Amino acid sequence: MNLSHRIYILIILSLVGLLQATTGMAQTDASVQARTDATQILVGDQVKLFIEAQHNSKQSRMQWAVLPDTFNSLEIVEKGKIDTVANGDVVTYKQRLLVTGWDSGSFVLPAFQFTIIPASGTPYTLQTDSFILNVSTVPVDTTQPFKGIKEIIPVKSTWKDYLWLIGLGLLFLILVGVVVWYFRKNKKTAMPVVVPKGPQETLQQRTLRLLDELDKEQLWQGNRVKEYYSRLTDILRGYIEERYHTRAMELTTDELLSKAKMHPEMRYHYDQLANTLYTADLAKFAKAQPLPQEHTQAMDLTRQFVIATKPVTTETPSS
Repeated sequence: MNLSHRIYILIILSLVGLLQATTGMAQTDASVQARTDATQILVGDQVKLFIEAQHNSKQSRMQWAVLPDTFNSLEIVEKGKIDTVANGDVVTYKQRLLVTGWDSGSFVLPAFQFTIIPASGTPYTLQTDSFILNVSTVPVDTTQPFKGIKEIIPVKSTWKDYLWLIGLGLLFLILVGVVVWYFRKNKKTAMPVVVPKGPQETLQQRTLRLLDELDKEQLWQGNRVKEYYSRLTDILRGYIEERYHTRAMELTTDELLSKAKMHPEMRYHYDQLANTLYTADLAKFAKAQPLPQEHTQAMDLTRQFVIATKPVTTETPSS
């Protein structure tokens, strides 16, 4: 496909994207856009691709676009975190990508599709513009004579080249001798150290500590979303399994929620569990990327569930 055909296709894609974006704005005031800081690079160089999306959080939810690692002979070498800026009900998300190409030619940076889920109505998609990126090789001056590769020239070594190694070996032996002499001279009978046992950690305390440790690792902030939700659901399922003596680690999400719905205590927290587990399944298996507030909401709902289901201990009064 020559350059004129690529430009023609790009114009058609841009018109379609503009029409979809106009339709989306009319429905929920949502918009998406993309821009680059360059249209031509050398092979192996990088171009910055900036993606920005905006919607009214009271009117709709936005599902972030799926960004493949490679496309059209180009490669995303770095995905920046999604920054969130809220101005009243209007929320703006921004992300920076670093893109490179390893072959020369003209390639298309494709349009990325975002799913808009209105509070009422049918979900629809918006897409960014697409761009042409020209990747060229380093120019070679053919007027200069060809120079062959020089052969490896062997260098003779002498014992003097290893003086530093011999010195380090002697120094190490001296240090070992000094350490051995010191401990033999000052050898004493060691008294056993008794470490007092602290109060035993309860199931709830241990679970909350594990949640705090996971939160401090900032996994989803570093684009490790799947690992974040895998760890979060493992902690939640482990708590349910030990607290209610059910095999929560072996059950599917639907099976676990079915048991929770019939349980005399867990049924009061069914909505919390369903929200967290279904969001985790989308992130882990559906290749969807929840929004930042959904990450923090999943953590908050898990903490609330653990705190609300603390076992009640009853002390028998002494006679």
